[in-house]
Amino acid sequence: MNPHPRAHELGVLGCHACGLVSEASDGSHADARCPRCGAPLHRRRPGSIERAFAFLLAGIIFYIPANTMPVMYTVMLNRGSDSTILQGVLAFWAHGAYGIAFVIFVASVAVPCAKFLILGLLLFTARRGSPWARRERARLHRLVELVGYWSMLDVLVVALVAALVKFRTFAVVEPRPGILFFGGMVILTMLSAMQFDPRLTWDSKKT
Repeated sequence: MNPHPRAHELGVLGCHACGLVSEASDGSHADARCPRCGAPLHRRRPGSIERAFAFLLAGIIFYIPANTMPVMYTVMLNRGSDSTILQGVLAFWAHGAYGIAFVIFVASVAVPCAKFLILGLLLFTARRGSPWARRERARLHRLVELVGYWSMLDVLVVALVAALVKFRTFAVVEPRPGILFFGGMVILTMLSAMQFDPRLTWDSKKT
C-alpha cells in the first residue's frame, strides 16, 4: 500500500483559494466548488503551464529594456547622466556605497536571473512529467514565491536613494523609464509563479 496516497486516490480535492480539502462528489469536477469559499475546484489547475510560461516569457522580454534603458538620472556637481542598472551599481560602488550597490545587484540581476532559471526548470520538468528531484523542485517553487514578496526591493531602493539624496541636497536623482520595465518584469514573474500549479511536480506522464 502506498504510504503517501495522493488526493485522487483518496477521492478528495484541495481548494486553491482557502486550502480546504473536500470530498469529490463524482468523477467529474468541472463544476465542483469549494463548500467554504465557493472557488472552483480542480484536480489540477487548467492551463497552468501555458499561462505560467506566457507570463515568464513576457517577464524575460520586459527584463531586456529594464537593463538596457536608464533607470536613474543623477546630477552630481552640476553634471547629469543617465544610468542603467549595472551602471548604477558601478557608480554606487565607486562612490563607496557598497551596501546599496550590493543590494541593487542582488535584487536587479542575481534574483531575476535565478527566478527565470528556476521557473523555466519547473515548467520544463512539469511539462515532461519528470520524476527528477521532485522534493527539491517543490522547495524551489516555495522559494520563488517567497522571493517574489521582496522582488520590488530594487524599485524601493531607487526611490529611497532619490529621497535621501534630495534631502541632503548633495545631488539630484530621478527615476527613468527603465524602472517601469523592471517593475513590470517583477509583476510578470510573480504572476508566472502564481499560475504554476505545484501539484504538477508530482505528476508523471501516466497521470
